[in-house]
Amino acid sequence: MIEAHWLLFLLASTAVIATPGQDMLLVMSKSLAHGVSAGVTTAAGVSVGLVGHTLLATLGLGALLRTSEWLFTALKLAGAAYLLYLGVRLLLTRSAALQGAATETRATPAALFLTGALSNLGNPKIAVFYFAFLPQFVAPGATRPTLTIFALGLLFAALTFVIKGPVAVGAGRLSAWFQARPAALLWLHRCSGLVLIGLALRLALSRPSQN
Repeated sequence: MIEAHWLLFLLASTAVIATPGQDMLLVMSKSLAHGVSAGVTTAAGVSVGLVGHTLLATLGLGALLRTSEWLFTALKLAGAAYLLYLGVRLLLTRSAALQGAATETRATPAALFLTGALSNLGNPKIAVFYFAFLPQFVAPGATRPTLTIFALGLLFAALTFVIKGPVAVGAGRLSAWFQARPAALLWLHRCSGLVLIGLALRLALSRPSQN
């Protein structure tokens, strides 16, 4: 039997997921630039990335990341490099490149999904967060605490899609407006790129003890 404080977990998780961060920015930028399906696909990738973190937390990697400075550093630099790559690509976008963007996105949903998943899997702070956050909602005296943590992690991943999916839909409805205004769309790409570069630097300079 899975024993957890479900209501408290749902409330806390909803507050955490709804807080704007790199995942929310990524989903919104894909929706605004390429439409609803692109944003929803990216949100699905983000959620699946969290399933990966659920497995890592269940196996205890979160504890290892908190105690192993070199492992945390290696993973965070890999994640920061990936965010930097995404940010630079957006920052260097040219107007001509935007004309075929919609077609490219429809042809490569797997790439959007992978982008969402890797943006999460490359962030070791999420593994640390999972390890610190999930055990708080395991009922005292639970007979299968590991299974409970696994179930809570899966629920958190599902809630992420439930919340970020509608965000993608809402942002995607503005896509046509941006597509009709190339200058605004170019501005959106470059601003998003700057924010992602900033997030990459923040991740690269972070330490395990930071929130």
